Amino acid sequence: MSGLVAGVDGGGTKTHVIIARAADGSVVAEAEGPGSAVAPGHAPESARVIASTVAAALAKIEDGDRALSLLLVGVAGVGRKDERENLAAALEDLDVAEEVIVETDAEIALEDAFNGGPGIILIAGTGSIAHGRGPTGTRARCGGWGPKLGDEGSGAWIGRRALGIVAAAHDGREPPTALTGAILTAAQLNEPEELIPWSAAADPKTLAALAPIVFSTAATDPRAKSLVDLAAEELVLHVRALSQRLFGDERGDIELAFAGGLMKKASPLRKRVEHRLKSAVPGAHVHPDAIVGARGAIKLALRAVAASS
Repeated sequence: MSGLVAGVDGGGTKTHVIIARAADGSVVAEAEGPGSAVAPGHAPESARVIASTVAAALAKIEDGDRALSLLLVGVAGVGRKDERENLAAALEDLDVAEEVIVETDAEIALEDAFNGGPGIILIAGTGSIAHGRGPTGTRARCGGWGPKLGDEGSGAWIGRRALGIVAAAHDGREPPTALTGAILTAAQLNEPEELIPWSAAADPKTLAALAPIVFSTAATDPRAKSLVDLAAEELVLHVRALSQRLFGDERGDIELAFAGGLMKKASPLRKRVEHRLKSAVPGAHVHPDAIVGARGAIKLALRAVAASS
């Protein structure tokens, strides 16, 4: 086996790869690529994105062996066993590494935040999910049902709801909103009716690209603000449900971390979530540091290497 391991964080918008030495965990290369979240039945497409991003990271290593002993992938969309197995098989077919382990994106985020200890991670990017580990080691998840069934509070969910608001305002079912002009401009369209074919062709990533427009419009538009507030409420419900399930009481001592593009410190959505948590989950203590999923994947990879040696 070589001395290199790779950790991958695959989301709906981007894929982050870290290459590290198995001996001491020192990072030797990193790379980013397009999103590699797994859609049902499309594991090979995700595998190709991951493999190309790993190759880009390995190409940055100037000296020494570039062979990987272990590839540990944490990716959105593999909550079900068959999707994890399909992705692992597709990566093995591409001969990316001697051994491949596939986990959820929530698992690697949990590892980076809490190093195997108890806590809850709330992830909100293109999609959304909360994942947690209780004091006894019990594991549970909340949300993560995908863009058709759920992903409440996520970028794609916000974009889809914003389109509905524009349609209702155009009909007169709601008051006029500044979201209409802002979204038409972003989509490079002239009339609200043109949003019908545009939205039919839009994938979750395209819908999620509307979320920043909603955030900026919310500063002056009441309807956009109410949508951001609703998104925050939905995300808080994820944390509250897991707090009760894993810790018995939302007032208990609960370590909480945020991950995903919508939960960065400067995000208006994160600010609203933190404000609501004070009353909805008063026992929550927010992790101050940024969570790096690929770093969590490296931690799990190094643990796996140590266990096998």
